[in-house]
Amino acid sequence: MNGTIDSSILVYLKSLTLLCVEDNKTTQLLYQSIFEDLLSNVILADNGEDGYEKFQNQKIDLIIVDYDMPILNGIDMIKKIRDVDKEIPIILVSAIQDIDVIVQALQLNVNNFLKKPIIVSEVMQAIENVSKLIFAGNYLKEQREKKIRELERKEEYNSYQEDLAFSKELNIVRNDFYYKMLDTKRTTLVDFLYKPLDILSGDAYSARKICDKRVFYFIVDGMGKGLSASLSSMLLTAYVNHVLDKMVEDFSLEKLIKSALEYIKPIILDEEALSAEFIVMDYKNSTMQYSKFAMPPSLTQSIDNEVIKIRSNNPPMSKFTDDFTVSQTDISKITKLLFYSDGLVENSVREKGKLYANFIENDFLRSFTKDELKEKLLYKIDAQEDDMTFIFINQLPSSQKEKRITKTFESTLNAVEEANDWYTDIWSGFTTNYKLAYNAGVVFSELFMNAYEHGNLGLDAKTKHRLLSEDIYFTTLEELQRNCDKQITVTIDIIEANSNRYMATLIKDEGQGFNTNILREIFKDRDNFNGRGIYISRQSSLGLYYNSEGTSVLFLHKA
Repeated sequence: MNGTIDSSILVYLKSLTLLCVEDNKTTQLLYQSIFEDLLSNVILADNGEDGYEKFQNQKIDLIIVDYDMPILNGIDMIKKIRDVDKEIPIILVSAIQDIDVIVQALQLNVNNFLKKPIIVSEVMQAIENVSKLIFAGNYLKEQREKKIRELERKEEYNSYQEDLAFSKELNIVRNDFYYKMLDTKRTTLVDFLYKPLDILSGDAYSARKICDKRVFYFIVDGMGKGLSASLSSMLLTAYVNHVLDKMVEDFSLEKLIKSALEYIKPIILDEEALSAEFIVMDYKNSTMQYSKFAMPPSLTQSIDNEVIKIRSNNPPMSKFTDDFTVSQTDISKITKLLFYSDGLVENSVREKGKLYANFIENDFLRSFTKDELKEKLLYKIDAQEDDMTFIFINQLPSSQKEKRITKTFESTLNAVEEANDWYTDIWSGFTTNYKLAYNAGVVFSELFMNAYEHGNLGLDAKTKHRLLSEDIYFTTLEELQRNCDKQITVTIDIIEANSNRYMATLIKDEGQGFNTNILREIFKDRDNFNGRGIYISRQSSLGLYYNSEGTSVLFLHKA
């Protein structure tokens, strides 16, 4: 029987132990005869419970298990195994072709399936396939271990550790609004700048959705440098996020801050302190609750273009902090807000003897988007001297809207072409800047096509790539659109701000939407083919924002 196995892995098979879980004695004997000369050891089990016990007590390399068994069936045994081992290769054998069983098996990462009655050649092929997986996995593991050993002998290992540390920091920082707009009565756009000076950052932040109408923002700045400040900031941020996860249904800002203080006070050193701000935006009641611990004043802009500062209402957090104040302010007439850490304003600028604190108020007033503020900041500073973090919120007021244009399109390829021509015509009457109009057209074309194919027609990226490779993409679109009565609505707002004009384009489809949490991964991995269109769209605009359901996307351009 060995002749049916790839000769390149026969030697490798001799080192493996196979667990066969089967209640039928005849089938057990068949397995014994097939594998006794191939593998190092073949262990037999009479049912799922017996199989799981032997899996726990012995070193097993791969498993072949029957589905229909007494006491504990194959699927239930696999579930128990996957709780402790996500990777061990498993072959499931079944006499039935129940789709529910197959779906469960796939969800449990079963590597191969066999039908009863057993066919020897199919068993051999399945064993060969999973053995190659084990061989490849072990090879990759050995290569990783070899690379680590090499890194440990070189200076690059320090860089490797720093990358891991920064990845950990990014996991601690939580952002529920990564390239998303808030679903409030006003179009609310939230953007972030997180620019640590070193890998071990003394700054951290979080932006969390409490419910449909309330949002929590948090910034912490370790008052010091080095590992101690970074650890304190990251520990506090991780704890705040943990508490938020537990109290979403019964959120209280006072309880959150009290709990955070109780947690961090025993950790920080006697001479250490933390600056922090805890903010809750309540869009239903148009109020903002805040507790600011020695943070620079938050900036807000009123509908009359007046900058209003919100100053700290608490001293720094320390081992001796017992009490704190929570204040509240009205935000019904506020159009923009800026929360930031000290590193932003304490940075020296090119103008001798001055800090960015001398310019931030005016730059905030003249910036409609985060990108514009960031551009002004980086232009003025000579070199970054500290961690820089800010949260920029723009609540677009209807009073700023100079003009609104709305048009609805069908879900057809002809409508896609019609929409692109219509949008190009609008831009030609809006600006003479050809490059700007071209960039806007590229973004519109990409996002409108997404609304058509992914939104209304429900075509996922994997299927699209397959259809393209088979050269049946457009014929499939034509077939799908025949039975689609969903529409795409485009709304364009021309907005006047700071003597400038901006075009905010909103594309809304009637599809099922998508999990917008994947946007973070798309923008981290710009080279991945999936999502590259979204990444390019962001790079070609002042901002890109999806609603929480993933059925609407808004993008901005400045004329």
